[in-house]
Amino acid sequence: MFSIALSELAQIFRNRLVLVTSLIMPAAVSALFIYQHEGFAALGSLGYIAAVVMFTVGAFGLYTTTVTTLASRRQNLFLKRLRSTAAGDAGILAGLLLPITVISLVQVAVIMTVLAVVTGRPDNILLLAAAVLAMVIMMLGLGLATAGLTNSPEHAQVTTLPISLGTIAVTSWVGITGTEELTLIKRLLPGGSATELVLNAWNGGVPVTESLILLAPTLGWVAVAVALASRIFRWEPRR
Repeated sequence: MFSIALSELAQIFRNRLVLVTSLIMPAAVSALFIYQHEGFAALGSLGYIAAVVMFTVGAFGLYTTTVTTLASRRQNLFLKRLRSTAAGDAGILAGLLLPITVISLVQVAVIMTVLAVVTGRPDNILLLAAAVLAMVIMMLGLGLATAGLTNSPEHAQVTTLPISLGTIAVTSWVGITGTEELTLIKRLLPGGSATELVLNAWNGGVPVTESLILLAPTLGWVAVAVALASRIFRWEPRR
């Protein structure tokens, strides 16, 4: 698994498109939100800024790169060749996705730290960490499912748009308007409950036990995504 991960890490830094989408663009957008934090906080709160930058990395870095990577490795038959080795299916996928997962987690940690230094620390760091981990697992699951519908890396630019833009839209909606109205709908949409969890973790004012319940919808999306991926993911090029 680790040899696959090291090889994939080298590929990430060689591919300019992936480098821009997974590293540069999320970092640039996050820097803008932090630099203009007073204006964006006026729309919602500091928790809203934290949620937006978290999902910017998750949607445009982790999720999009996951789909592009798997589609590319399938197209050039690398996935098929890996299956002829001693590595199991889970080990192959873990090796391919480990680099971008670690990169995304480091990015989120650095961005959140900078935001905390500029604006003040969050109310509950452990709760914030739980929200980040839940988001990462969800985006990986959705990435695996979307990769099953994606024929090529070029096709990934289209197939990833609904979820990447949709999660950002849900994050902004929940972050700005809260969940006092249309509570169930907002929490059940992908990214909605994770956004509310970040709001609670950063802004405070909500008991931890009530906030932890918000992990359930996000993990539900993980279960749905994994179930879909197990049915539609292909190891050889789609015909």
